Amino acid sequence: MANDVRAVEWTGEGLRLIDQTRLPGRLAHLEIRDVEGLVDAIQRLAVRGAPAIGVAGAFGVAIAMMQGAREGWDQAALAAAVDRVRHARPTAVNLAAGVDRMIPFMAKGVEAVIAEAQALLDEDVRGNRAIGAFGADWLLERAGDRALRVITHCNAGALATAGWGTAFGIVRELHVRHRLDVVYADETRPLLQGARLTAWELSRLDIPHFVQADGAAASTILRGLVDVAIIGADRIAANGDTANKVGSVGLALACADAGIPFVVAAPWSTIDLATPSGADIPIEERAADEILSWGDVQTAPAGSRAFNPAFDVTPARLVSALVTETGVMEISTGETPGQR
Repeated sequence: MANDVRAVEWTGEGLRLIDQTRLPGRLAHLEIRDVEGLVDAIQRLAVRGAPAIGVAGAFGVAIAMMQGAREGWDQAALAAAVDRVRHARPTAVNLAAGVDRMIPFMAKGVEAVIAEAQALLDEDVRGNRAIGAFGADWLLERAGDRALRVITHCNAGALATAGWGTAFGIVRELHVRHRLDVVYADETRPLLQGARLTAWELSRLDIPHFVQADGAAASTILRGLVDVAIIGADRIAANGDTANKVGSVGLALACADAGIPFVVAAPWSTIDLATPSGADIPIEERAADEILSWGDVQTAPAGSRAFNPAFDVTPARLVSALVTETGVMEISTGETPGQR
């Protein structure tokens, strides 16, 4: 069933991850039982999405403890392994938060860590459902009786979370309520996570959609073809600045010009009150070949260099609403996470 997609699951012996690099062609899984395998899966985006890697990081502490017991690690080696998981990717705050939440439970044993990680997973699913309901309510209060046309960027669905989805959870909720007309899914360069992953989830749910080039997004908005942009976030600063997959800020600028809402949906754990503004969010830069080649085929001249930031930052003034599992904040009107 479409609702049964689980990007991250604990098997009792390790993590079972959907290998998202294989989608949409094949639904394949990875069985992770060591730290090296988990760090590799996170870094090459076999598991990705801020909430999903937060849950994976939490279970990663248990994996490190189990591997350490098998291989006779001392406390220093175990701490180093946990730190490797924590720092596998820099931008999404959820990864570090998931690991940090587990550390106090390590002294109680691996079963206590597993139980707490499972609690985090369950909380994420419940929170995603709440995000979907709050976001749909907020939009429909402003929509009258029409079905909404939505534009998305990257993937913030069940594949990016422990289940259901954040930004995509709002899309799903609108669909369930029969208030969704169509979705324009940006392909989301350079890794095509919109075309490969969001479109895969839309197809499984029989939601009408178009996949479009990122370069078409602003025109789609300005032509009046959509009513709202809904995106996720990997980190939200205390002032409401939002980091999401590169290209998001272009949608925000177009929405501001068109006078339609730009909505960010993310769990409260994505809000980093220790980061004052978007200028303080570290922006991951990825491998050059993601830009300069396609598969094994080089698509740029040999002398070309790549600039490949994985994320950009949307200023708070361009964010109409931030939807979390606690409710909706209207960021552009002055309400920011740091004030709550």
